[in-house]
Amino acid sequence: MAKYLFKAKLNADGLKGLLDEGGTARREVVDRMVQSIGGQLESMYWAFGDDDVYVTVDLPGNASAAAMGLVVSAAGGVRTSTVVLLSPGEIDEAVRQKVEYRAPGA
Repeated sequence: MAKYLFKAKLNADGLKGLLDEGGTARREVVDRMVQSIGGQLESMYWAFGDDDVYVTVDLPGNASAAAMGLVVSAAGGVRTSTVVLLSPGEIDEAVRQKVEYRAPGA
């Protein structure tokens, strides 16, 4: 499975829903959604700043992550962005790969 970070910004409708339902209820909704596409919810945190919610999940792959982001954003209460997360082992694998590249102007 691949790991993803979803960042969400709530709009006025999303904030109204949060005020009505609370954070724990929204976490349960997110957990069920992630399980429905074969994934596992790792964490969900509310935050101050540019983003209101940070969710980390394990999902079968990019298509599942795209489906989740599309469905959540299309519902209208939040706008999501998705970050693919890499483990230390995946970075080790990446740095062992030989990549041919020439910088612009070099």
